[in-house]
Amino acid sequence: MKKYTLHLLALISLVSLPFTKSMADEGMWLPSLIHERIADMQSKGLKLSAEDLYSINNSSLKDGIVRFGRGCTGELISSKGLLITNHHCGFGQIQSHSSLEHDYLTNGFWAMNLNEELPNPGLTVSFLVRMEDVTERVLKGYTEQMDEETRLGIIAENSKLIISEVEKEGIGYKADILPLFYGNTYYLFLYQVFSDVRLVGAPPSSIGKFGGDTDNWMWPRHTGDFSLFRIYADKDNNPAPYSPDNVPYTPKKFFEISTQGVNEGDFTFVYGFPGSTREYIISDEADFIANRSNPHKIALRTARLGIQKKYMESSPAIRIQYASKNASVANAWKKWQGESKGINKLGTVDSKRELESAFSEWAAGKEEYSSVVESLKEKFSAMEEILFVNDYYMEAPLSVEALRFAVSYTKSAQKNRDNLRAEFFKDYCQQIDRECFVEVMSRFVENIDSLYHPKIFTKMMEESDGSIEKLAESLFEKSCFTCESRLIGATDQELADDPFVILGSAFMERFTDLLALVGKEKSQLDLLYRRYVKGLREFMPEKSFYPDANLTLRIAYGTVQGYKPADGITYLHRSTIDGILQKDNPDIYDYNIPQSLRDLCANKDYGRWEVDGTVPVAFIATNHTTGGNSGSPVIDAEGKLIGVNFDRVWEGTMSDIAFDPELCRNIALDIRYALFVIDRLAGASHLIDEMVID
Repeated sequence: MKKYTLHLLALISLVSLPFTKSMADEGMWLPSLIHERIADMQSKGLKLSAEDLYSINNSSLKDGIVRFGRGCTGELISSKGLLITNHHCGFGQIQSHSSLEHDYLTNGFWAMNLNEELPNPGLTVSFLVRMEDVTERVLKGYTEQMDEETRLGIIAENSKLIISEVEKEGIGYKADILPLFYGNTYYLFLYQVFSDVRLVGAPPSSIGKFGGDTDNWMWPRHTGDFSLFRIYADKDNNPAPYSPDNVPYTPKKFFEISTQGVNEGDFTFVYGFPGSTREYIISDEADFIANRSNPHKIALRTARLGIQKKYMESSPAIRIQYASKNASVANAWKKWQGESKGINKLGTVDSKRELESAFSEWAAGKEEYSSVVESLKEKFSAMEEILFVNDYYMEAPLSVEALRFAVSYTKSAQKNRDNLRAEFFKDYCQQIDRECFVEVMSRFVENIDSLYHPKIFTKMMEESDGSIEKLAESLFEKSCFTCESRLIGATDQELADDPFVILGSAFMERFTDLLALVGKEKSQLDLLYRRYVKGLREFMPEKSFYPDANLTLRIAYGTVQGYKPADGITYLHRSTIDGILQKDNPDIYDYNIPQSLRDLCANKDYGRWEVDGTVPVAFIATNHTTGGNSGSPVIDAEGKLIGVNFDRVWEGTMSDIAFDPELCRNIALDIRYALFVIDRLAGASHLIDEMVID
């Protein structure tokens, strides 16, 4: 037996290889190819056919699922266009409708009839019409003798023609053509996009965001992370801009809801739009993420979060202003911590090195693959520093609110400036921004070589005697973009001479150059990854590979299952409302539940949603999920909705890079808790009446 074969046998037990047969819970399947996995799914308990899950000729479960906004998932739960997604997915809309007079973040919002539902300009939902392999058409005219630049030009031109053709097939149709496996395959994704989407209901943040940043990414969870929206269409059920004349959309498919509950070992699957994974990266890149990039980004956001929290706790108005911003900053901050810890605990870097070694032995003498691992390592080493600088730009200078606003305002059309100004200052606190500037820019100066500093920043620092504090004082006191009254009266010349315009433009220009350089280097890296992944599939022909997530519709399946994160600790697969009462603390905003919920619990007034004297709140399973899966339907063996996906356990957040079946768990809201809140707490039984519930 050859040496590399022996290596491979050992690797199977060490490495999280994408979609090994022995780890069937790993992976994010393309629905159009689900027939290749349907037998395995059925052997684990699924009672549906491949056609039930995905069909382009008949209604199927895919027709009840939408890409919600720019990065979440939602699912239809009634014949009248009612959809459910996460509270954190709808948070921006809820916050935009909130004020001190109507604090929907604190008190929740429930439309008691269609006329009370709130429109959300800019929010869209997209139904997948179909996906198809268009590799041959996209690469038409390309030969392997051509260079990469020529190849990309051919791909762009062919894709443009295909998209133009298919978007004519229906009203509101929009198409994407995206590479899979680093460009070894190309797929068309055709969507129908609706832009009249109205807020129907949201629980108070003390339910929808219960536990806040403390509980985020953790288990057990007791968060009622859901919100309700409704899709509207014209009289012919087609997409249309917002109009009072629009009517609730009639979907091709909506989910029936099961209240039978979940038990350990039950089959379940998640059907949604996972955002981004990097399962095939080499060991060097995994090491960079875990031990260099993430730690610095975490430190920068820790500083910003501490400043925001200080002011949010001191003022209800600032708490509302910064609620959405703070949640956005905190989400990735905590995820990065778990990701780095998981990568190192799992030994991912060493495992990947062993895979690379075995692959290189197999590839010896094969012209296409013999040097690809070495070339990947050389290329990544050459671009590591620029990636680090790019990270710092995004997390330091470009995190300064006034700087970003100054650039966008001066570049916008005159007719749009009043709206931009009003929107910015509605949710802006100068003192927070100023203190954050001092913190992040001090770290920028400390950790980023002056070679990457814009010249104007260097000059401003010299004029400030090298003091970030003095520079901040000058910028924030002189700039029009930190004070609304100054901005209203500013002349064009004053805007042009504004220090934040000058500094912001310089940073944006330098960042644009960095992005171009990163893009150029990354395209060369991806070219090598294309060869590497192609080679891996030949190296391990018995393995089933799945493409990295790219915010396109996928199916992940597994079982309801607890886990053991550390010695002596065992977590059950479920949580209940009893845990909410145990965490309830009126002195802490994120744990201060509504008095009405306390009263319902004290009286055990749970109605039809009671199970063994309590109400189920959340459960975990082995489904492979990531960002973008937020709001995805969690579905039982019969195709009924049993939960709404909203998170992963902290110990398993490395699953974007390496999946560990012992630790990786998705967290889902038990649909019965959502129904309990809608019915008993909100008194919105008219919404319950729309649904089909067993």
